[in-house]
Amino acid sequence: MTETLIRADSGDAAESLRPVPTRRPGQRVAAVVVAFLLVFLLEGWITNPRMQWGTVGEFLFSPVIMEGLRTTLLLTFLAMALGIAGGVVLAVLRMSANPILSRLSWCYIWLFRGTPLLVQLLFWYFLSAVVPTIGLGIPWGPTFVQADTNDLITQLTAAVLGLGLHEAAYMAEIVRAGITSVDDGQNEAAQALGMSRGQTLRRIVLPQALRIIIPPTGNQVISMLKTTSLVFAIAVPELLTSIQGIYSRNFQQVPLLVVACFWYLVATSVLGVGQYYLERRFGRGTSRDLPPTPLQRLRAAARNHRKESAR
Repeated sequence: MTETLIRADSGDAAESLRPVPTRRPGQRVAAVVVAFLLVFLLEGWITNPRMQWGTVGEFLFSPVIMEGLRTTLLLTFLAMALGIAGGVVLAVLRMSANPILSRLSWCYIWLFRGTPLLVQLLFWYFLSAVVPTIGLGIPWGPTFVQADTNDLITQLTAAVLGLGLHEAAYMAEIVRAGITSVDDGQNEAAQALGMSRGQTLRRIVLPQALRIIIPPTGNQVISMLKTTSLVFAIAVPELLTSIQGIYSRNFQQVPLLVVACFWYLVATSVLGVGQYYLERRFGRGTSRDLPPTPLQRLRAAARNHRKESAR
C-alpha cells in the first residue's frame, strides 16, 4: 500500500512539473493573417476565368508535352553525366603537381565559367560556320576519317556539349572543395601503407569527399533540369520549346506556362527526394543518430497520437 502511494505521488509530481509552452499570441495572429492572404490569393488565382484551366487539363498529358518532358530529362541526365565526369578530371588536374596540367584546368574553368551558357550553346550550334569538317588524323599530316560538322553536331549534340561542358567547370570546383576537405593525414596514412596517388584518391579521398560533394551536386542537377530550357535558342524540342510551339498556334500562353511549371515542379520534387536519401546514405559515417525521415516522423506522430488518445 505504501509503495502504491509513493508511485501515485511520483506520478502527480511529474504531472505537476510538466512543461507548459510559452504563449506567443503575436505568432498566432501573424499565422492567421498569412493564411488569410494565402487563401485569398489562391482563391483569386483558381477562380480566375482567364486562367483557362480547361486548356491546362487538355495539354497536361498531351503526347507533345510528354515527349518534351522526356527530352528535358534526357538532356539533364546526359549533361550532368558529362559535367560530373569532366568536373572530376578537371579537379584532379587542377590539384596536380604538374604546373602545365594545373594551369590548363584553371584556364578551362575560367573560360567556361566566364562566358554565358546561352553564348556557348549558340557557339556549338554554329560550329560548322568556322569548322566545316571534323577529321581524325595526324596534325599537319594526312586525315584518316573525316565527316561533315553538321552531321556530327546535331541540335541535341550541341545542347549536350553546351550544357555538359559548362557544367564541368562548376563541378570541378565542387569536387575540388570536397577533396580539399579531407584531412592531409589521410593521404599520409595511405602513402605509409604503400598506396599510389591514384589508389589513395579512389579508395581513401573520394569516398570521404562524397559527403561534401553530394549536396551541391544535387543542387546542380536540379538547376540543370531548369537550365535545359535555354536550349530553346537552338530549337531542341524539350519541354519549354514544345510548349512555346503550342501557344504560338493557340495563343494560350499562361495556361501552357502553368503546364510547364507543373512538370518542372514534379521533376524537381522527385530529384529533391532522391538527393535527400542519397545525403542520408553518405552521411552515416559522420553522425551516429541521423535525423528521422519524413515517413519516420509521420509514424512517430501517429504513435504519439494513439498514446494521447489512449490516456
